[in-house]
Amino acid sequence: MRSLTLGVLLALVSAAAPAGALTSSSGPVAATAAPTAVVAQEPTRAGVPRLVVTKRVTGLSNPWDVKPIGAGRLLITERDTARLFVAGKGGKRRVAFPSDSVWVAGETGLMSLEVDPGFSKNRRFYTCSGGFLAGGGHDVRINAWTLNKALTRATLVKKLLGGLPTTTGRHGGCRLLIARNGALVVGTGDAAVGTNPRDLTSLGGKTLRLDRRTGAPWPANPYISADNRRQRYVHTYGHRNVQGLAQRRDGTLWSVEHGSYRDDEVNRLVDGGDYGWNPVPGYDESVPMTDQSLPGKQYGAAWRSGDPTLATSGASFVYGTKWGALDGALAVAALKATRVLFLTFDARGKLVRKDVPKILERFGRLRSVTLAPNGDLLVTTDTDSGGGAVLRVRPAS
Repeated sequence: MRSLTLGVLLALVSAAAPAGALTSSSGPVAATAAPTAVVAQEPTRAGVPRLVVTKRVTGLSNPWDVKPIGAGRLLITERDTARLFVAGKGGKRRVAFPSDSVWVAGETGLMSLEVDPGFSKNRRFYTCSGGFLAGGGHDVRINAWTLNKALTRATLVKKLLGGLPTTTGRHGGCRLLIARNGALVVGTGDAAVGTNPRDLTSLGGKTLRLDRRTGAPWPANPYISADNRRQRYVHTYGHRNVQGLAQRRDGTLWSVEHGSYRDDEVNRLVDGGDYGWNPVPGYDESVPMTDQSLPGKQYGAAWRSGDPTLATSGASFVYGTKWGALDGALAVAALKATRVLFLTFDARGKLVRKDVPKILERFGRLRSVTLAPNGDLLVTTDTDSGGGAVLRVRPAS
C-alpha cells in the first residue's frame, strides 16, 4: 500500500500590470494573462525539490528560444512567424525586425538566440535563422544585431557566418551558445544530406566556433590552419541535428541532438571529435547514431534515449542549492516526449542519475531551456496559433 498519495495543487497567481509596463508606438501592449502556477505535490526522489511552474509569457506561436536581457525582460524568437518579442512584467511587445528576410520552411525559420555578455552597453544579440541567397536558394546563417534602448527595433550589424546547408528546411539546427572564453559556439543540422556530417568542408552536422565580433573562425579551433575556410570553423563533426548546447562549470561543452528513430544523444564535446553519424549511401537512417565501425575514433554518447526517440532539444545546466539533488544536472527539454530530463553526470562525464519531474509532462512539446539569472529555468513550449508560452520553473520554497 502506498504511503503517499499523488496529488497536484493548481493555483491562480494574480498579476496586475505594474507601473512602467511595456508599451509600443500604437499604445499599451496587452498584458499576458494571469500566470497559472502548478505546484508538484507528488512524491519525489530523495533530495529532489517540488517544482512550481508559472506561465511567464503567453500568446506565442512556436516560440523557439528565450534569453534574459536584464531588468526582468526577456527576448523571444518565434520560428515559423520569424517574429521577435520583448516581454516584461506588464506584457510583451513585438520588436521591429525584418521577418520577411528570414527563410521559413519545415524545421527552419527564426531559431536560436544568444545575448552578448556586454549587452547592457553594446546592445548586441545574435540569431540563427534561415536566409535567402543573393543568387537564389537558401541557407542557414548567424547574424549579429543591436536592440535599441527603447526595446522597439532590431538593427542588423552583420552576417557573421552563412552557408550552413539546407534543403527542404529539415534538420536546420541551429543552437547558439557564447562560451566562457568568448567563442560563439554553433550547433548545426546535417540538412538531411548523408555526406555532410563527416565532410569537414561542410558546415552541416557539426559544432562550429567563431569570433562573435568579426565572424572569423575561432583561433583555437582544431582545423584553424586548413586550406578550406569552412573547415577552419569546425569544432566537432559527425552530428545529425544539434538542438542544444550547454557549458558545465568545469568548462566542458555539451551538445544535445535528435536521433533517427532511436538514440537521441547528449554528447560531451572534445575538440576535433567525431561523433559517428554517417548515413550513407543516400540518407540511410537505419545506421547507428554513433557508428564505431568508421575509421578513426568515434566518441560515444554520454546519454542516449534508446528506441524510440524523445526528440530532445534545448538544454542548460542547473545550479544552486535550492535545486537540491538536481544541482549541477543538465536539464534537457523534449518535444515528442513532452518533458524535461534532469541528467546528472560525474566529473568524467558518466551518467549517474536521471530525474524526470512529472509536473513538466503536462505542458506539451518543450523546446528550449535557459537558466535565468536567479537560478530559475525558462522553458519554451512549442505550440502554434498563439498557444505557445515561456514557462518559469523554480523549486518550491
